[in-house]
Amino acid sequence: MGDPHGIGIVGLGFISRAYLDTLAGHPSVRVAAVADLDSSRSAAVAAELPGADALSVERLLDSPDVQTVVNLTIPAAHAAIAHAAIEHGKNVYAEKPLAVTFPDARAVIDRAATAGVVIGCAPDTVLGTGTQTARAAIDTGLIGRPQSATAVMVTPGHERWHPNPDFYYTAGGGPLLDMGPYYVTALVQLLGPVRAVTGASSRLRRERVIGSGPRVGATIPVEVDSHVSGVLEHVSGALSTITTSFDGVATTAAPIEVHGETGTLSVPDPNQFDGAVRLFALGDTEWRTLQPSAGYAGGGRGLGLLDQVAADGQRAPRANGEVALHVLETMTALLRSATEGRRVELTTTAERPAPVPLTPVEQWHGAARLA
Repeated sequence: MGDPHGIGIVGLGFISRAYLDTLAGHPSVRVAAVADLDSSRSAAVAAELPGADALSVERLLDSPDVQTVVNLTIPAAHAAIAHAAIEHGKNVYAEKPLAVTFPDARAVIDRAATAGVVIGCAPDTVLGTGTQTARAAIDTGLIGRPQSATAVMVTPGHERWHPNPDFYYTAGGGPLLDMGPYYVTALVQLLGPVRAVTGASSRLRRERVIGSGPRVGATIPVEVDSHVSGVLEHVSGALSTITTSFDGVATTAAPIEVHGETGTLSVPDPNQFDGAVRLFALGDTEWRTLQPSAGYAGGGRGLGLLDQVAADGQRAPRANGEVALHVLETMTALLRSATEGRRVELTTTAERPAPVPLTPVEQWHGAARLA
């Protein structure tokens, strides 16, 4: 099986704990180094990880023990860190989105291809049993030919729980770029790539009040639209409608529904790895829950990196950069469509990643290779 794959984590904020819960101690990888702008934070995290060094970003990128850089910085820093890692000959696995702008993301992918390094990107939640079981149901014809889908994410906004929510409301933030990657990536998994989009957007408030942490009560500006809706035209001919909002309170809508000629699927939250997939077949009188039939069971953040390491050049990683680029273009094109008031055709496409066979948690977490 060889030595564990050496990784270096850049950015030790809120999401890093979820990644470490998956990656620390996994036999396929070794956390060789960590880095953060707050050196005390990186020192504290390194102290929890046997054999990990707390380094500056530059020293981490230079480390011969690091083969892949896990980029968990804020979205505005994603492209810069990716370019620096590529320059040092490192593979990259990034938290979503791949970059704030489509041109920045395109440049990362092109530079990685020239350098011969691998780019992976969250979300990897779509590799869990929720989305993968729904995909298997579609691919085996349980709903006939899929015609359309809906995707809905409505919340009052992240400032209620996040102690430093500023970046959610600046360029690169907003409900679509923050939460949309889960939904659009799932739609690509289920229905294939997108060829064109039409969007509309609005902004309910110009300021938000932080609801928790040391800055509770502080006011932050809202610089981006906080409600985005749109229509995605898939290459397959299916149409998806998507709504992402930081301006609502709650919704009874399923996170995703896929409608076919002979049935409808209710797909669980794509921000989670699992959840119930329900089917209402033509002629039925009630919904029935499908047993998990595909996907990594019991997954956690960082599973996409493990899948990337397991691919080992023999197949495309499932949470790969081409999918992330296509998803980002889909979202930024929706925002452009909303601003310009017109339909926008996409310039990218992406292959649907290979489906994930049903893989119990003890198998993917206890072995050096995944499916």
